[in-house]
Amino acid sequence: MTESSFPLLHPAVQRWVYLKGWTDLHPVQNAAIPVVLPADRDVLIGASTAAGKTEAAFLPICSSLVAEPGGGGVDVLYLSPLKALINDQFRRVEGLCESLDVPVHRWHGDVAGSRKAALLKAPNGILLTTPESLEGMFVLRGTKMAKLFAALRFVVVDELHSFIGSDRGVQLVSLLHRLDTTIRRQVPRVGLSATFGDMSLAARQLRPGDSYPLALVNAPGDGGQEIRVQVRAYTDGRPDPGGAIISPAKKQIAAHLHARLRGGTNLAFANSRSAVEEYSVELARLSEKAGLPNEFHPHHGNLAKELREDVEAMLRDITRPTTAVCTTTLEMGIDIGEIAQVAQLGPPSTVASLRQRLGRSGRRAGQPAILRAYVEEREPDSRTPLVDRLHPDLVQTCAVIDLLFESWCEPPEPGAVHLSTLVQQLLSTIAQYGGVSASQAYRVLCGRGGPFHEVPTSAFLQLLRDLGEHEVITQIADGTLLLGDRGEQTVNHYTFYAAFHSPEEYRLVAHGQTLGTMPVDFPIFPDMPLTFAGRRWRVLGLHDTEKIIELAPSRAGNAVLSGTGGYRVHTRVRRRMRDILGGDGDPAYSDPAALRLLDLARRTYERSGLARAGVVQDGADAFILPWVGDRQLATLAAMLRADGMQADAGRVAITVPGTRVDTVLDLLHRVAAADVDALGLASTVLEPKLGKYDDWLGPELLIAQYAARMLDIPGARAAALAVLNGPDRQVGHQAEDQVRTIE
Repeated sequence: MTESSFPLLHPAVQRWVYLKGWTDLHPVQNAAIPVVLPADRDVLIGASTAAGKTEAAFLPICSSLVAEPGGGGVDVLYLSPLKALINDQFRRVEGLCESLDVPVHRWHGDVAGSRKAALLKAPNGILLTTPESLEGMFVLRGTKMAKLFAALRFVVVDELHSFIGSDRGVQLVSLLHRLDTTIRRQVPRVGLSATFGDMSLAARQLRPGDSYPLALVNAPGDGGQEIRVQVRAYTDGRPDPGGAIISPAKKQIAAHLHARLRGGTNLAFANSRSAVEEYSVELARLSEKAGLPNEFHPHHGNLAKELREDVEAMLRDITRPTTAVCTTTLEMGIDIGEIAQVAQLGPPSTVASLRQRLGRSGRRAGQPAILRAYVEEREPDSRTPLVDRLHPDLVQTCAVIDLLFESWCEPPEPGAVHLSTLVQQLLSTIAQYGGVSASQAYRVLCGRGGPFHEVPTSAFLQLLRDLGEHEVITQIADGTLLLGDRGEQTVNHYTFYAAFHSPEEYRLVAHGQTLGTMPVDFPIFPDMPLTFAGRRWRVLGLHDTEKIIELAPSRAGNAVLSGTGGYRVHTRVRRRMRDILGGDGDPAYSDPAALRLLDLARRTYERSGLARAGVVQDGADAFILPWVGDRQLATLAAMLRADGMQADAGRVAITVPGTRVDTVLDLLHRVAAADVDALGLASTVLEPKLGKYDDWLGPELLIAQYAARMLDIPGARAAALAVLNGPDRQVGHQAEDQVRTIE
């Protein structure tokens, strides 16, 4: 081996490396070994997919375990977002540890009870589990947690980026904080991820506060791996009036996928489960029509576990060509063998996600990573709304790919209030100890360095009162908090262990007629636009108890896309979209159809006046295009509505129907100068609930939580000023200053 960190490893671990036939360590491993080995700090490791991050953590960890054998408890806790990833990593870690006499254990719902009982009887070695399973340990084995983890020396969090900014991520941080509290000491945490925008922001998600030393390990890039990309555009994406299950454009995309992906092992990522099913059905039909065996199979979270595992096994079988049409379920590091090509069906929302997906391809030395991106657009005519004539899906796809080539990706969002997860963690803490005082609960969960440190005492006390009114908790004479009847029922149900929940299905009704149902995972405002069944609608009202949304036909020029899954387009992506529309260079990766549509979009951008102004007229409607992220765009639209004007936030623009530009500019001046009350603005939302247990919270807490998590008034005000000052003087939201470039 060349000069490296290899000599720092224990001889037994060095022997394993030699037997694997490695001639050198990966850069990330060389960088991480001397930092992880002392076990005196948190370590955040960011590197590209297949760069050896798992070994970067476990080579030094195992060296430490062999050099100083533990005893009397689990030595290493590994947490992963997916059971399938645990099973994959179990094989890798066990392969390293079998010659080191270090036991490796799994703990999740599919592991036999006898194996769990054996670990509880004699805890040792390395334990691989999920946050939900760790939650279950706290609830069901609270009195045994101190003994089980008494010898804990390392915590490893894999795929850290998948946790950041979510209820599940807050749950993870809370569980780790409670674990430190239970064993009465801080244990070093090692975070692993393939995608980081700003490493320091991600570090604050790994352990809030600055109570423990931290080291950042950001590995060099992929060494110049060849990446091949093509963007293909298809028009006439409107539903077939004859009631066809799939649009003509999707049929064309499916035909191209069938021709290009057959015979290989590939992944095709769609932006929704319904799109996965549509493409899977059409690809299977094409195979049957051609008299060929079907190689295309769906993979998403609603499918039974057995069906998903069958597809994963087919992907690993090198003798069986297979393409999985999937959602984010195959985005992360499950072992699915060598992937030849990756397809992106529809515009990618984030650079980070696309980077993760592309990293699945080209893992073999000398093999390029291949990305095929497919976009549906409308063929423009005289009736096409302005925003649709800008072909935003195509331009967004190009913007995300350009930023991917520049090695940029979104920074994690700063922590926000997650009261539903606080409710869950409070109930779990009560179950763990059999009862706690309010002051103890607040100190553990909301005190300095705690996972909910942003929750003030007054809000915590209001939360306790709300839970008491719903019989979720009760308080006895000495002040101890206990589970109430509803709390007992909730904690004793297996669904309690997950902090997240699937969006509820609402029935869409217009003029008394049911149009269908759809999951609602986005805020609903009065008069906001929706697209459904190929038509545009506006919201008349929402009935939460009956799960009904009342609609009326709308002529708004730019309707929001429903069911986005919570993804948010970043300001940096929108700014790049503006640059592409205002430029004249043709992306070399685009097919002729995409180049034609891009040329039409640029002509629209110039002729509409968008190159010179942020507000333009199109027929009777005005359009505001501040080129900011989804959160800032939605907040600005809400501020305009609060001032009495109908304003609909869509993909890239705010539509103001039936209004002249001068009127809009006057309103933007008022909004930019106004002292907007975030709580008042949040109170206009018809459904402010964001989390699993928000039904138990009163309106005061719900509105405060919504304002903190969903609104960005400074960013919206800056967007209004940018529009008023002209495109050349646009200023970014303060989060833009936190953007960093990945090496």
